[in-house]
Amino acid sequence: MKFIQQAYNGENSWFSYALTIFLFFFGWQLIGIIPLVLTAFSYAENMDDFSRAALDNFTTLGIDANLYLVLMIFMFFCGLVFLLLGIKFLHKRKIRTVFTSRTKLDWNRVLFAFSTWFIAGIIMFMISYLMAPEDYVWNFKLVPFVILVLISFFLLPIQTSMEEVLFRGYLMQGFGTWFKKGIIALIITSVIFGLLHGSNPEVEKLGWITMVFYIGTGLLLGVFALMDEGIELSLGFHAANNILTAVLVTANWSAFQTDALFMDVSEPSVSWELFMPVLILYPMVLFIFSKKYNWKNWKEKMFGTIRKPIEFDEDRFIA
Repeated sequence: MKFIQQAYNGENSWFSYALTIFLFFFGWQLIGIIPLVLTAFSYAENMDDFSRAALDNFTTLGIDANLYLVLMIFMFFCGLVFLLLGIKFLHKRKIRTVFTSRTKLDWNRVLFAFSTWFIAGIIMFMISYLMAPEDYVWNFKLVPFVILVLISFFLLPIQTSMEEVLFRGYLMQGFGTWFKKGIIALIITSVIFGLLHGSNPEVEKLGWITMVFYIGTGLLLGVFALMDEGIELSLGFHAANNILTAVLVTANWSAFQTDALFMDVSEPSVSWELFMPVLILYPMVLFIFSKKYNWKNWKEKMFGTIRKPIEFDEDRFIA
């Protein structure tokens, strides 16, 4: 529980949380969106086109896919910066404490989680392709794809890191100290995480059954944070998932419409691919990580009571 308890190291009032969340949305949705709006305005022929395109997140204006991806990532970058500023100056906490309970970020954990899920994602796609090759069209375009790969590996982790810091770090710690139970913090943050993806095109096409995937993913990433005392595994896993989504397969109804290697031309439907990760692959990954990092005290970390650490002066115990 050390990770959640770190919220006690700084200002922990409801007002500091409310103001920090306000700053986050201000940076994300007001400051971060300015370049996207200006770019969309330059593409629109008139205000009517601009207004109609705004309802579709400006995707109908013909903005280059890679440029659009960068503009979207910039929004998340601004949100992350303002969130960290709130943690630093309003909560008066070290930024490290929202990432990990260790003395520094464990990059080996990030890389292990990334490589594990990246390999699993490629295998899942190969199986899907072999089962229904007619559902996919080769979409390779050298220059746009190279640019996409660079954006995906160097910039896309900004988007996933913002979500992990917000949900598995900041809010997990906040709800944990308020309700005194890690399991409650896990459920609340996972549901919010899922619902905030409710505006994704996949939800419109497939219905709210897709919340099984989004909320299930939130639960998995939250368990990583609780059991591993930090969000390093969540950072790596989430980055691998979104990078694969961006570079491997795209569809005209997906959230990521990129110059990926393949175009999914199948009719959107609820299939085994929606449930297999949550019901089969996620438990397997959880098992691998638990053995790799020797997780113990599951009952205590998941269901135990979170208490404020007893403060003491370490200098008094130095001989």
